[in-house]
Amino acid sequence: MFLALVVTPELREFLARARGGVVRLLKVCIRDEQLVLGTCREPEKSWDQDYDRFLLPLLDDQEPCYILYRLDSQNAQGYEWIFISWSPDQSPVKQKMLYAATRATLKKEFGGGHVKYEMFGTAEEDVCLLGYQHHVTSCSGPAPLTLAEQELQRIKITEVNTEISVDCMHQTLQGLAFPLQESAKRALQQLAQRHVNYVQLRLDVEKEIIELVHSNPTEIVDLPRRVPKDTPRYHFFLYKHSHEGDCLESVVFIYSMPGYSCSIKERMLYSSCKSRLLEEVERDYGLEVAKKLEIDDGDELTQQFLYDEVHPKQHALKQAFAKPRGPAGKRGHKRLIKGTGESLQKS
Repeated sequence: MFLALVVTPELREFLARARGGVVRLLKVCIRDEQLVLGTCREPEKSWDQDYDRFLLPLLDDQEPCYILYRLDSQNAQGYEWIFISWSPDQSPVKQKMLYAATRATLKKEFGGGHVKYEMFGTAEEDVCLLGYQHHVTSCSGPAPLTLAEQELQRIKITEVNTEISVDCMHQTLQGLAFPLQESAKRALQQLAQRHVNYVQLRLDVEKEIIELVHSNPTEIVDLPRRVPKDTPRYHFFLYKHSHEGDCLESVVFIYSMPGYSCSIKERMLYSSCKSRLLEEVERDYGLEVAKKLEIDDGDELTQQFLYDEVHPKQHALKQAFAKPRGPAGKRGHKRLIKGTGESLQKS
């Protein structure tokens, strides 16, 4: 199942009118998980004379956006446009991720056939008129790519179809490393020392940190009740059990994501932060995770389920060696042999 941000009816209607050439520039933002129209400007002079004085005042050094800028040239579908993805370095990580993941959705809505050039910028010099001219030059020859162009190329390569899903998020968004809250660090240390047997963590998406929810004593029968039904969580559980006569204590990591009731931002962040969290836990706290699980409902966490996951049954089928058979109905090619003191003869 693919998820995409909603394009408001107002924006969809405006994009249809804009393609006809009535505007020079339009800015699109993400608000409340919707693509909305930020501002627009009508043409006053030629496209290059309007460019810097229209575009640069709209760039916020704290917030990403998309900008569609109309050229004066036309193709078979109408006016040609520049599609600019603005993502300043100072903007929050989660906003950068959201805009990167939604770029293809807006391009599809506007109509890719109208877009002549795509640009990605983190600073004014990347997207100003001079930056645009450098971009055009680089597209027409084998000149080395700028950092901004390399980033745009990476986004294009890692896109899956034209939208983005939670399952493919890790292809577009490399693992993020949110810092652990001090109480979360202490709880993981206690788990490593076997002073507690359960730790539950959550992401604070505003502060961009990983917080401790609780580390209350937990038995297997308690696990289903520990999993929230409306928000994601990370769980570390010390699974005590017997296997082939041995008493074992296996650390099991559980990533719970309850269906699609969570916001897109939460799903993206939890999925992206998971691998880096596990790396840190195993490296810094010496916790060897025996099994990593992903569930959407706590009811799955039964004694039998955990045992089968930690100790999967082996189905190794041994095949007896069979000597290869020769060609059917053939004895091979005739050959000439010569015995001692004998003449050559056919065998």
